[in-house]
Amino acid sequence: MLGLLLVSGILLFLFRTRLTKGKSVIRYTLALFLLSSELSLYVWYVFTGVWDPIDSLPFQLCSISLFLSIIMLLTKSHLLFEVTYFLGIGGALQAMLTPELAYDFPHYRYFHFFLAHIAIILASLYMIWYENYRPTFKSIWKAFAGLNIIALVVFFVNEATGGNYMFLAKKPINPSLIDFLGPYPWYILSLEIVALIMFFILYLPFMRKKN
Repeated sequence: MLGLLLVSGILLFLFRTRLTKGKSVIRYTLALFLLSSELSLYVWYVFTGVWDPIDSLPFQLCSISLFLSIIMLLTKSHLLFEVTYFLGIGGALQAMLTPELAYDFPHYRYFHFFLAHIAIILASLYMIWYENYRPTFKSIWKAFAGLNIIALVVFFVNEATGGNYMFLAKKPINPSLIDFLGPYPWYILSLEIVALIMFFILYLPFMRKKN
């Protein structure tokens, strides 16, 4: 699926000059795809009887990034772009590299997981290549503040539901980067540092050289 992300990203980039008149079609299509993918997930939850507030609410970071991406695409909000560029791309890439997924190919959940994460990344890339949005140095701190506000809300959601959204209550079952960041709760502080490092790496392509 990383190959599909690469191909999709290349196609989106190559057609950026040819589709300027129809770019709104791409924007709305991405928004509709993201919304449809999430709605289909909840339909699947209901029909399979697996819906549970412990792990089925949209409070994982990528689920939150998905909804923020939809609003960003529909409103062209630059503030939301500043947040979703870092949270969406950083979170989705990490999720795809170390997926916390109990279903294998060709299960519906397998396709939903990867296609939704790819679309989250493409949403921010669209805003860069088609709308000429750019993150700034201040955007790093806006995204970091947004991440911590989200984490605070999710902490209380976990307390209320007994869930482990954003892995703030315990480490994920499958091997991941978190395994190298120390025991609970100290790995949460380590994650803050990792997030900042990732944000700075994502900002590197947009740094302006001083004369």
